[in-house]
Order: sequence, then C-alpha cells, then structure tokens
Amino acid sequence: MNFQPYIKEIGRGAEGSRNLSRDEAQTLYGALLDGEVPDLELGALLIALRVKGESPDEMQGFLAAIDARLPPLPLPPGDCRPVVLPSYNGGRKEANLTPLLALLLQHFGVPVLVHGLVEDFGRVTTARVFAELGVKPQTTLAETAVALAEKRLAFAPLPLLSPGLSQLLALRQRLGVRNSAHSLVKLLDPWAGGAVLVAAATHPAFIDLMRELMLARGQRGLLLRATEGEPFANPKRQPRLEYIRDGKSKVLFAAERDSLRELPDLPASNDAPTTARWIERVVDRKIPLPRPIADQLLTLLVVSGRVEDWRAAQAILALDTIRL
Repeated sequence: MNFQPYIKEIGRGAEGSRNLSRDEAQTLYGALLDGEVPDLELGALLIALRVKGESPDEMQGFLAAIDARLPPLPLPPGDCRPVVLPSYNGGRKEANLTPLLALLLQHFGVPVLVHGLVEDFGRVTTARVFAELGVKPQTTLAETAVALAEKRLAFAPLPLLSPGLSQLLALRQRLGVRNSAHSLVKLLDPWAGGAVLVAAATHPAFIDLMRELMLARGQRGLLLRATEGEPFANPKRQPRLEYIRDGKSKVLFAAERDSLRELPDLPASNDAPTTARWIERVVDRKIPLPRPIADQLLTLLVVSGRVEDWRAAQAILALDTIRL
C-alpha cells in the first residue's frame, strides 16, 4: 500500500491540507491498526492528522475500521443494557472515582465493562484503584465475558479489545504528543450500539464532535464533560448530562453554574490506596455519595433499562443501604 498520497493530502498544513473521505479514512486507519505502515510514514501520518485535525467523516472512517476488528463479546444475560466506561486518563490532581461509579452500577445489578490502561504514566489509573479494591484486570476475552455474566463487572485492558489501537496509543511515549487513538478509545462500544456508552471529554469542541459521531452512528450513551478526562461526574459541580439515543439528544441534567456553597467529603489525596479506602466508606454508608455522581448513577439506572423510570430509580436509591 502506498501511503504517500495520504500524506500529501493531509500533510500540507492547517490551510492547505484536504480531509479524507470516510472510505479513505477507513482504509488508512485499517492499515494503521494492522501494523502495515512503516515507521517513517506512520509518524508522518499521525503528526499530519494532529496538525490538521480530524474531520467527522474521517473519525467515522477510523471508527468503522476499529469496529471491523473488534472481537465478538456476548451481551451479559439480563434485561438491562451493559454500561461501558472508557478510562484512559486517570487522576492527576483529583481522585479518580471511575471505580466508584463502576462499583455502584454493579451493586444495582447493571453489567459494567471498564476498559482502559494498566500503566499509570504518572497518573492514578482506574486499574491501580481497582487493584486496591481487589478487582483484577481480565486477561482474556473469555474471562471478560464470564466476569460480566457472573460478577456484573469486568476491567478489560485495551489490548484485549484492540491490540492495534493499543499500539497506536502507546506511541505517545515515543512521539511526545497524542494522536487520533486517544479520542477514538473513548467511543469504543464492543456491542455495536447494544450498550450504554459513557462518553466524556474535557474540551467543548470534542464534546460536540463526540455528539455528532454518536448521533451519526446510532449509538446510545451518556455524554458529559469529563473529570480530568475520566467518565464520572465531577463530585464538586454537576456537569451537563446529555442522553443520546436513536439519533436524538436530550439534556437530562443542566450544568451547575453557581458558586460552590460547600465542598463534598472527598478523599484527602488522590493516591490509589486513599481513593480506594474512601470508595469503600461510601459503599459502606459511612460517608455520603456526592450528589453529581448520585445523579449520574440514577441516570444510568434509567437509560440502561435497570429500572423503568426516574421515580423507580429514586426509589431504589432511597431504599438501598448506600447513603446518598
């Protein structure tokens, strides 16, 4: 495959470059995922895309290439949809509470697939907090399916789902900058629309792009502003929670704009042991669950089909042993 024409099209700078068609993007990204691109051309393509910026058609083509290579994963048994939590950033300054959201969903019987990185790269990953909580990463897809069916919770390192995407993600350590893979991993749905994807991003422009892609792909998901890149609601301030389904979007919770009156009870530091012990205290009713995460949990109980409506979700939360 000759990669020079692709580099010439996308590598002419922010003003002179041309966006690839969806089919061109799918063909190119398929070669990237399959490891068919020599190092020189690989670096040129990734940097050219970063400088130019990916168009929605290109992102759709990239995602189509990924979808075609995702291994089959059976839906967990039960009446509700699984929830997918992509976890690729970790905690930098704040505690990483993605494991808390996952454990709460599991507690209420919703299957949860968390996928992400095991390495920390200087941040506190979900894998590290899970390890403190006794949740081990799965090592095979078969293990992942069993964990979802029996325990309603599985943590799948990215190489299990997409080895090619994992290799592209790892190039950040060599190139020093992010590439398209860092955005694409947050839109992975191993069940091709059969799950509820919790899609989170920090930058408003990418939130808009994620919305456009999810609407075009017919995905079902909850879109929100990420907390340091992670998919849990900021415990200090309610983010906007936007539900996407059947090609339509609806804002379920508006973002809080007022100044904080008081801070919730949060971990004293963001290291993995401290975060894990704090999560255990929340689950054991010793400290309250921050309201924004409670609202996100309530929303996911409804949109996953675990309960019929908001009233039922509020009732199950009120009657449960977890203190809100």
